[in-house]
Amino acid sequence: MESNKIKVTILSISLLTVMAGAAVAPALGVIRAYFATAPDILIKFIISIPALFIIITNLFFKYLCRIVRTKTIAVVGLVMYIVAGTSALFANDIWVLLAFRAVLGISVGLLMPLSTGLLAFYYPPVQQSKLMGQAAAMNQLGGVVGTLLAGLLSVVSWRLSFLVYLFGLISIVLVLLHLPNDKLVSKNARMPIKQLLKFHPSVVGMLLLMMIFFVFPSNFAIIATRQGLFSDKSITLILVAYDVVAFFVGLMFGTIMRTCKRSMKYFAPLLFFCSYWVFTLSPSLFTTLVALILGGIANGIGVPYINTIASIKGGKHAVTSVMPLISASLYLGQFASPLVVKLFSKTLFPGDINAAYKVAMLLCILFYIQVFLTRSHQSLPPNPRNEKSLN
Repeated sequence: MESNKIKVTILSISLLTVMAGAAVAPALGVIRAYFATAPDILIKFIISIPALFIIITNLFFKYLCRIVRTKTIAVVGLVMYIVAGTSALFANDIWVLLAFRAVLGISVGLLMPLSTGLLAFYYPPVQQSKLMGQAAAMNQLGGVVGTLLAGLLSVVSWRLSFLVYLFGLISIVLVLLHLPNDKLVSKNARMPIKQLLKFHPSVVGMLLLMMIFFVFPSNFAIIATRQGLFSDKSITLILVAYDVVAFFVGLMFGTIMRTCKRSMKYFAPLLFFCSYWVFTLSPSLFTTLVALILGGIANGIGVPYINTIASIKGGKHAVTSVMPLISASLYLGQFASPLVVKLFSKTLFPGDINAAYKVAMLLCILFYIQVFLTRSHQSLPPNPRNEKSLN
């Protein structure tokens, strides 16, 4: 019973982290109209600036864990999340709004390593694939619920869209009631550069995975609008459906991992490649649905697979060794994806409406090569018989 309470508490944090940027995306158009004199780049920063501060915070996460215990970090992160997230609704100046978004990024930088690393801290390797799948599923669910709710609230007022961050109240109650206040790292912990050299397959893999994944939410609405195939409401439903597919795949990830243990490493790059290739075909409802399903499966498998391998290799203290690096890599990939796609689209596929998808296909090939070179002989280690579980 105690184990289940801890698991639910950790998974509730996973539900929140994806809302840092994407949740208020449906309100950007209305926000753009309100801050009409602000440069476009500042409006885009509303979505992207949390990622920068998440990355910075993750780089210092290990040092914080030397002096502060688990529950304290979680509570501070959640209080900052709720206050900074919801206070943005009172902003009348774009710079004040961006300041609140930066603080939100710091809060997620504190919470993100906990949302996966604590699963490795409290549960043995034999349970990692199932738990990482559930964490990824909660992350996707947070995206679905947050995006839909923010979109509905933004119809009334763009300010109300920031109320989605009140979901943090649920987690803070669970953390106060059920999360142990353990110390996560010793004073002789390794420097980040040494951890990077040890865990580079997972860190680089997450970077490539996020760059590939983010091509879809960054470009689909623009391309679909130009093609004139879907209405604005249909585009929103398709974006949400993508996360729904990934959510259900995440719930089944543990079973998939046990069944396809040796070949799982190749699923994400191959399925993403097929997804973007289908997107480049003649646009229709059928091809869009096929591409959506393939991409959702790839995302639902890719993220928990990398987290599972990294957590097992990192061991009990993955929360302060590899997971902050994985988190920083994840958000760096999201931040870099539009820049990389824009550069290579203009260079390699000028004037092609599907240029972004074709660049994503090239990234998939690079991802496959990276997987082959770094994980060609790697699969999950044997299940330990002597590990003690909380169950």
